[in-house]
Amino acid sequence: MEDIKLFLIRHGRQSSSDCNVNVSLAPEGLKQAELLGKRLKEYKIDRVYSSDLIRAVETAERIRRELGMEPDRGEYQREELREMDYGELTGLTNAELNERYGKYFEERDKMERDICIPGGENGAQVCRRMTAAINEILEHAVKMKERNLAIVSHGGAIRCYLAGILHIPQSKRFLIAKHFENCSITELLYHGETGIITLERLNDYAHLESCDELLRKHFI
Repeated sequence: MEDIKLFLIRHGRQSSSDCNVNVSLAPEGLKQAELLGKRLKEYKIDRVYSSDLIRAVETAERIRRELGMEPDRGEYQREELREMDYGELTGLTNAELNERYGKYFEERDKMERDICIPGGENGAQVCRRMTAAINEILEHAVKMKERNLAIVSHGGAIRCYLAGILHIPQSKRFLIAKHFENCSITELLYHGETGIITLERLNDYAHLESCDELLRKHFI
């Protein structure tokens, strides 16, 4: 059985900095996705999947446009690829988060326990649903003899999944990259003979480096 490359992609910059709101891409996010799509042309992508949140769907559609693929009508969107459920934190500004949930962040940042977001998920829960979705995607790829897949998801969800395949405690997942750049590439290799998945590349955003204004440090 042949190997399969998985390109995990964080969506483009969204149009709001409020916590995990389901909004469209900002103009910068569309540009990021366009540059990413141009880069992915060299990777012979067979199929593009995404979470069903707007920012991920729009990123995937811009990639498909660059790759000359037909638009997705929902067939390749997966709820299981969504960002972590931020529960009570959803929609709050950074100032509101710090004021109302400072103690939660203090406890989380100790990285001693995989604690749930108030009213939301913890890392293990996200990892389970991400793993289920990606395993299903891999099964389909094996059946269809596809070798290169792009999966548009979210920074927190990708981090939870990586902790799972690397056997890192979810409480320590924040040691995997301080931030994932928007439209960055994290490459995995599924070894067909063993079923093992290895991490080959992390948070690669070389396609954005010539456009400094597109980097995360400018997103407020």
